[in-house]
Amino acid sequence: MRLLTATLAFSLTAPLFAAELGDPSSVKSSVVAHEWGTFTSVAGADGDPVRWDALTGPPELPCFVNVWHVVTKSGVSGLVRMETPVLYFYSSRPTKLSVDVQFPLGTITEWYPDASIAGGAHLHYDSVELTPGPDLAYPLPAGQSRYFAARNTDATPLKIGDQVEKMIFYRGVGGFAIPLRPKFTDDGKIQIRNVSQDRIPLVIVFENRSGKVGYRIETDVQETVIDPPELNGPELNGATAVIKDAIVKALIARGGLYPKEAQAMIDTWQDSWFEEGMRVIYILPQRQVDAVLPLTIQPGPVETTRAFVGRIEMLSSAMKQNMENAMASGDTAALEKFGRFVGAFAPRTDGGSNAVYRKAVANVQSKVNVGACVR
Repeated sequence: MRLLTATLAFSLTAPLFAAELGDPSSVKSSVVAHEWGTFTSVAGADGDPVRWDALTGPPELPCFVNVWHVVTKSGVSGLVRMETPVLYFYSSRPTKLSVDVQFPLGTITEWYPDASIAGGAHLHYDSVELTPGPDLAYPLPAGQSRYFAARNTDATPLKIGDQVEKMIFYRGVGGFAIPLRPKFTDDGKIQIRNVSQDRIPLVIVFENRSGKVGYRIETDVQETVIDPPELNGPELNGATAVIKDAIVKALIARGGLYPKEAQAMIDTWQDSWFEEGMRVIYILPQRQVDAVLPLTIQPGPVETTRAFVGRIEMLSSAMKQNMENAMASGDTAALEKFGRFVGAFAPRTDGGSNAVYRKAVANVQSKVNVGACVR
């Protein structure tokens, strides 16, 4: 496959710093609010998103993160996994805010710090105190977690009750529509349809096949993109460096993030975005994020930026063949390499849901205990 790189110019606007400590219902503040997050889905044979059970979900959340015990994220199926929305604030003066997140077509399953209202389709904070100055004594368990990369920014420390953090974190599972429909055509090419009214700022077709990587980068996708049938490229490290750079620049230039925020997002998800498999990675227009995940901050910030990256997993012909070979030979270890997506893909193969598949699913589920966390 021919390899295209994207040179994305970007400009930065320095945050405006001025806000007074006061009632959240008071006049508009000078606070700047920035948020990033991810939406993960699985494409069916026709390109439409399918319901899937993540089996385990990304582990490694610290034990101090709150979990909605009515349902756990790893125990519910949905069209989209909403992973790691992280909300930052910037202010040069002590400021008090209220923050409200609605998820009408989904369920919020984890969050931190403690909230006034949390779980289900609603997350609300009555009083978020911004405390400009040095970093505070944030909770830090001994174990490793992807959670902590999000702290590597210049965001203003915040205090909610007796808990301190650099950001507000939450995640969940949803059933809302996504803008892209990727599928394989009869001649083996990849067709990507944009079914929304918005241009998609960045679209990357990516495949990692046994450490060999192929990719194509497109910008401002408005209608349909047809990709070549073959994905041949350089070794993993060289290729992903190009893609990481393209995503970071797009998150800054088109998503409105600050450089450290964009880098924190890449550092959080790089091991997952570029793992074995085939996927489409894209940036959602903020209008679409606001529609499925309404956010209200009072007093209103002078700037609110929300940059979300979508990820759509695809079942390639090579992956399908590998799955069918594994089920025919009884190789559960080969099936387990598909991780949390094995349950979404295996039933679409000729092997169906045979005993080998069921054993592989059980093994994948057993690797991460539901409710396990990093201490």
